[in-house]
Amino acid sequence: MDRRNFLKISGAGVAGSMLSAVGLLSWSSRSYAQTIRQTFYITDGMIEQPDGVDVYFRGFSSSAGSLNVPGAQMIVNEGDTVEITIINTLGSSHSFVIDGISDQQVNSGRIRGGESTTVSFVARNPGSYLYYDARNAPFNRVTGLHGGIAVMPSGSGNELYAGSPTFEQQYFWIFNDTDPAWNNAVRNGQTPNSNFTPRYFTINGLSGRPPNSPGNGDPAIDAMHNKLTALHGHIGDRALVRILNAGMAQHAVHTHGNHMEWLTQDGNIRPVWSKDIVPLNYNMGVSDVIFPFEPPPDAWPEVNTGVYPMHLHDEMTQTAGGGLYMFGAMTDIFFE
Repeated sequence: MDRRNFLKISGAGVAGSMLSAVGLLSWSSRSYAQTIRQTFYITDGMIEQPDGVDVYFRGFSSSAGSLNVPGAQMIVNEGDTVEITIINTLGSSHSFVIDGISDQQVNSGRIRGGESTTVSFVARNPGSYLYYDARNAPFNRVTGLHGGIAVMPSGSGNELYAGSPTFEQQYFWIFNDTDPAWNNAVRNGQTPNSNFTPRYFTINGLSGRPPNSPGNGDPAIDAMHNKLTALHGHIGDRALVRILNAGMAQHAVHTHGNHMEWLTQDGNIRPVWSKDIVPLNYNMGVSDVIFPFEPPPDAWPEVNTGVYPMHLHDEMTQTAGGGLYMFGAMTDIFFE
């Protein structure tokens, strides 16, 4: 399928933050610190993929009877005390780790099967972070035990870091890639010994569901219509996107027909460039961008409404099950 048809077809409990009526993450600017509490349950189960295959996953879930992959998105403020309780409902040992978010190490250590623990830390460093299970690395992480947490600068509700370009909305895009053979080995208590061969690619745990396909338009499974994933805005509605990679594959994030303001890479503030493709490193890479909802620069005559896809320029990631095209890690950007 050529790029023109690709564009045409694609167009057809959060701690410290909350979901607004339209599904966007909302937050408040505070110059004072609070104590933020969150509980995660380590659970497991099967999740059906776009080709109908059930694949085993583990997750930091909202209850003992649910399976959430990734775990809940969290937004806290610089200076907040964060207390996270992890209850391990499985028989295997796990952990909870966040790198670089605090002056102190955030690492639960070993949480044995059936046990629980609480980690407490002061959020010190504004930015975007992956929380994850560091045991049996990288297998527990890529099997689903990961999620996103952000730290807002103290006293600022519209900056990524002090003095950064400003925004009005914010989203997480958490990418992962899945090799069912690896997941099945983990399920059976084994360490995977085969080459990593990903067959499913997700954004926020979901895949794209193109028009006329099963699940198209269902926000529970369609990344193109999920309110925490698809960008919605009018001209001038600047959206911060915190892009995290829990998986093993290097990515090139492309906002088709549009440009992003590239602010950071792997936690490092960089010169702000306007780009339509931003790199995302494998093994917990991070890139922060602002999508400015400006008229697409190459459109003539100028347009102010429409739908554009976000997809990855590593072509395998647009497939599922080894061949289903447009069922991979992609979403849509809605100019309204």
